[in-house]
Amino acid sequence: MSKVRKALDKAKEARKETFIETKDESFVGDAGKPSSAFASETTRETRPEYIRPDYGDTKVQKVDFQNLEEKRIISICHGNLVADRIKILRTQILQTIKENKRGNTLLIASANPGEGRSLIAANLAISLSQQIDGTVLLVDADLRKPSIHDLFELDVKGGLSDYLKKKAELPNILVNPGIPRLVILPGGKPINNSSELLGAPRMQSLVDELKERYPDRFIIFDSPPLLTGADALVLARYMDGIIIVVEAEKTKKDDLTRIFELLKDRPVIGTVFNKALE
Repeated sequence: MSKVRKALDKAKEARKETFIETKDESFVGDAGKPSSAFASETTRETRPEYIRPDYGDTKVQKVDFQNLEEKRIISICHGNLVADRIKILRTQILQTIKENKRGNTLLIASANPGEGRSLIAANLAISLSQQIDGTVLLVDADLRKPSIHDLFELDVKGGLSDYLKKKAELPNILVNPGIPRLVILPGGKPINNSSELLGAPRMQSLVDELKERYPDRFIIFDSPPLLTGADALVLARYMDGIIIVVEAEKTKKDDLTRIFELLKDRPVIGTVFNKALE
C-alpha cells in the first residue's frame, strides 16, 4: 500500500469521511455499491413528473456531447462503466449530505494543479443534475486560471470575476449548456487579486443569495488548488461540504498532511483517489 493511500485511510478514519476511489485516467474504478437511499438510476427525464426548467432569462449554449465525451466529461452517457463510477460518487455525496443535513454547497478541491479537480467537478455536476430534484449550479471559482468554460467549450464574455468587480450582473453571465437542470457560472476574466475578491462581502452575499433564493439548487464550486494560494481556504468558509481530489502517484503524502491541517476545522466529507492503477 502506498504512503499516499495510507495517509488517505488515516485521514478517513480520523474525520469519518467518505472514501471514493477512481481508477485509470478515465475515472474507472470500483468504489462499492450505491446506498439504497439513492440507488435508483432512473433519471428524472424518464419519470412522469419530470419538468424541464425554463431558461428564458439564462443564456443557452448547447454543447457538443461528442466533444464532451472526448474531454472525458462522460456523465452524459448512460450504461457507461466510467459514468457509473461518477454515479457512485454522486450517491455517496448525497447520502452524506442528507444524513448530516449539511446544506447545498460543495467545494471540489485538490492540493496541486492538474490532479483532476475540474474534470470531476464537471462530471459530478452533470450527474447530480440527472438525479436530484431541483437544479445544479456549477461555479468556476478558480479566478486565476478559470477552465470550466473551456471544458464545455462555452463562448463567454464574463463570469464570476466580472461580477465581483461589479462589471457584470449575475443573470447576464449564467449559461445553460443545453443539459436540463444544469447552469454554469464561468470564472470570467483571469485576475491576480482573486483571494481579496473571494473574501469580500460581495462574494459572501452572492453565496448567501444562491443558497437561500434557490433552496432546491445544489451548488458545486470548482476550487483553485489549496497549496498554491489562499483562494481555496477563503472559499472553504462558505461551504457545507468539501471533497478532496487526490491523484495517485502524483499527490505527495506531505501535501495531504498539509491540506488536512489547513482544513481541520472545515467540513471535509470525502476524498476522491483519482487515476489509481491498482
